[in-house]
Amino acid sequence: MNFIINREQLLIPLQQIVSVIEKRQTMPILSNVLVVVNETSLVLTGTDLEIQLIAKLNLDSAEIGEITVPARKFLDIVRLLPNEAEIKVELAGDKIKVTSGRSRFSLATLAANNYPEFSESKLENQFVINAGKMKKALDKTIFCMANQDIRYYLNGLLLHISNSRLKLVASDGHRLSIYEDDIGMATGYEARIILPRKGVVELTRLLDDEDAELNVQFSNSNIKIMIKDLVFSAKLVDSKYPDFSKVFDQPFFNQIHIQKELLKNALTRVAILSNEKFKGVTFEISNGLIKLSSHNPEHDEAEEELVIEYQGDPISIAFNSQYLLDAVSNLDSELAVLTIASNSSSCFVEEPEQQLYRFIVMPMRL
Repeated sequence: MNFIINREQLLIPLQQIVSVIEKRQTMPILSNVLVVVNETSLVLTGTDLEIQLIAKLNLDSAEIGEITVPARKFLDIVRLLPNEAEIKVELAGDKIKVTSGRSRFSLATLAANNYPEFSESKLENQFVINAGKMKKALDKTIFCMANQDIRYYLNGLLLHISNSRLKLVASDGHRLSIYEDDIGMATGYEARIILPRKGVVELTRLLDDEDAELNVQFSNSNIKIMIKDLVFSAKLVDSKYPDFSKVFDQPFFNQIHIQKELLKNALTRVAILSNEKFKGVTFEISNGLIKLSSHNPEHDEAEEELVIEYQGDPISIAFNSQYLLDAVSNLDSELAVLTIASNSSSCFVEEPEQQLYRFIVMPMRL
């Protein structure tokens, strides 16, 4: 097995694959990248058995073969070679030799036939979507996913397809984000699946070309997404996402309209003197005015008033300032619309015109 390839052609796919591979592995071979050389192509595969990424690169000429090489060492070699360097890779016995200019490297290998196969069920459902549209939907929701929550369905993201509508939902139990958009095609089916947290993070990194087209295939247990010369696969979270629709069916106070930048800046300032652990900021809302205040165990206090568009009953409520900042920062409009439930159980953060994106944050008790 041998092939010659340009450094720039190899570097980015190798970086993408190595990010999927866990640093600590129960099986040594999972620290390796599978290298398969055909007559005109190089296929690189990395997996942690939950997620898999395959990259296919074109070659002018090559000698066929397959082997696995230490992923991070191979990446470091390629990364530190000069720009536009020509890299020659050849298998000699149980070592792989990497040559470029006057640089020579020899890496230990493990046999390709021992590389574990990524188990995948039959993928019954399919749709095609623009990568830029999918990236925006992920960016608007990804930050709300839980991390290592015992309710493992929260350590992921709900993808709900209803014919031509796409809905993404993420929550950590304290806040929830919902993003809806049109796929651009009729699928003819309705399905709900939960993508694992790591898979969502890796997928977001891969969507760097907004004009690319994604071919998405999935079943109840697996998802496969084809992006240009990459194939991303992941095992889905085997659980049912909780029904959050009841939060919409309740009485609310009148809407509060406020300039997004004013709210962001005031929240950031007032949060400086909030409790470092809980980040709580109190909102005192009355006709045309909102007062933000915070305090901490050292008896420091902060207070700031903002002019708002609001007519209605006075409201006193407290929020985690970071949760609210995350929500407001993700609005595309200049104006933020806050709607607080009459029983003060939740607050909606939305844009005044489009209803593609909604963020719900639960209050705190200070």
